[in-house]
Amino acid sequence: MPPTRAQSEAIQILATEHWSLLATRALTYQESLGRVNMFLTILSGAVIALALVAQADHFGPAFFAVAIFMLAVVFITGLFTVARLQTLNRDDFRWVLGMNRLRNAYLDLHPELENHFTTSSYDDMSGALHTLGIDPVGASRLGSLVHGLSTLPGMLSMIVASVGGAIGGLIAAGFGAPPVVILLSGLAAFVLAAVGMVVALSRSVKRLTPSLGPRFPSPPKSPT
Repeated sequence: MPPTRAQSEAIQILATEHWSLLATRALTYQESLGRVNMFLTILSGAVIALALVAQADHFGPAFFAVAIFMLAVVFITGLFTVARLQTLNRDDFRWVLGMNRLRNAYLDLHPELENHFTTSSYDDMSGALHTLGIDPVGASRLGSLVHGLSTLPGMLSMIVASVGGAIGGLIAAGFGAPPVVILLSGLAAFVLAAVGMVVALSRSVKRLTPSLGPRFPSPPKSPT
């Protein structure tokens, strides 16, 4: 039976919203990559500048002053970059849920098309993971350390923590500490920065806003 005029108009409206969300996801990815490239460019420039300062000052007091200041700027920039990347990931999750809701509307209009969809039409965590190509069983491990470090914010947070470790080592070296103390100071600063960012990222993943509450949850699985 051909679709009614109301159904055709509804499909057009839903399709327009679907394309809008797809374009927004593309912009989200572009901004994420742009933020990472910007940070890595700043980090690379700082390292090159420090190499020139070290060559001119022969690792004297001027080098330590310039290095600590420049790396502190890079470290702060990295913290804001990681925070922004996590926000973009949450935004992308929102757009995925929006598209799942639209597919649910498509199936309300044409339920016979359900077998032709490879993505989910449910807007709970399980449905979102299915659309993203992640095993829904992994929903309980979404905030785990291994998964977090495999994401873009997680990997970048380790680079930022390394910068923090370098700052800690430079501060100890600037005070004339022995090599062992310098090593331990750098390691302690790295661990402190890494743990702080990992905890913040984990809490951000587990905390969803009320507007993202499921409207069309996945049906309960039948017992086997």
